[in-house]
Amino acid sequence: MKNTLLLLLVTAMSFTCLAQNKDAIVGSWVNATGEAHVNIFKKGDKYYGKIAWLKTPKDEKGNVKTDLKNPDASLRSRQILGMEMLKDFVYEDGKWTDGKIYDPKSGKTYSCNMNIKDNGDLNMRGYIGISLIGRSETWKRVK
Repeated sequence: MKNTLLLLLVTAMSFTCLAQNKDAIVGSWVNATGEAHVNIFKKGDKYYGKIAWLKTPKDEKGNVKTDLKNPDASLRSRQILGMEMLKDFVYEDGKWTDGKIYDPKSGKTYSCNMNIKDNGDLNMRGYIGISLIGRSETWKRVK
């Protein structure tokens, strides 16, 4: 009986740890250049991110920055602030995979994987095709 209770307790604790680890990515992050804060949130079983703050939300003419580089002409008038730039990430084996990241500076969308480093920073890997061919950057949690 003692062993059964101990086993149930250990199992419950391990599920709790996994659930906490799964949502560790949720919150606000500052990108590598410090130009934007992205709020990562969970919707269903997937993770998404919206641009929540811009260092310079307006262009040199004083107009709100829009998605001018988007290949879809109908989306070029949407504001960058509030834009969903991270989509469809799933948590698997300690990392968030199979997502997409949109770069409003270039208008390009990349496949992306993310993981949290031991120091708490967020490692982002954007790529085309295979992860080997791509670019990594590190985001820090907004304090």
